[in-house]
Amino acid sequence: MTGRLTMLCALSVMLALPGCAPEKVCTLIGAPAGVSLTIAPPLAARVSEAELTACWGGSCTTARPLLSPADRVTTQTCDADSCGAALTRTGGKRGFGDVAGLPKAPVEVRVQLKGADGGTALDRTLTVTPRGSFPNGPDCGEGGPQAAITVSGDGGLSETT
Repeated sequence: MTGRLTMLCALSVMLALPGCAPEKVCTLIGAPAGVSLTIAPPLAARVSEAELTACWGGSCTTARPLLSPADRVTTQTCDADSCGAALTRTGGKRGFGDVAGLPKAPVEVRVQLKGADGGTALDRTLTVTPRGSFPNGPDCGEGGPQAAITVSGDGGLSETT
């Protein structure tokens, strides 16, 4: 009888332990709905502004992403206390255009790039399918749908997944 009682107590404790696990912490980082844009060199050198017009369901929304120099990690080091990375400019440019109400369905996006002289450097259209974003992982809820477009150095458009 004592053996059964001991086993019953041990089993009760083991069943209660999963409830003692720490809760997953979700930050308040946002994930707006929109389209990211990456422009590769050498085209990027001629571009000073971008405009994205996303159309779906009979209406369109225009966004003007602020373009910044694109970087990539060239070296990464870690020791017992911390990690670090060195970045190198790629010669490309990046930006993100907020598009409120962007659906998780096919969307036609017109990409217009302008040069410093105000002239058109590129005007093309691509159909993309935005996907849900999870900035803190799937256990913390879904952010806004996002799509990503890459413009190659010769002006070709492609969806980046």
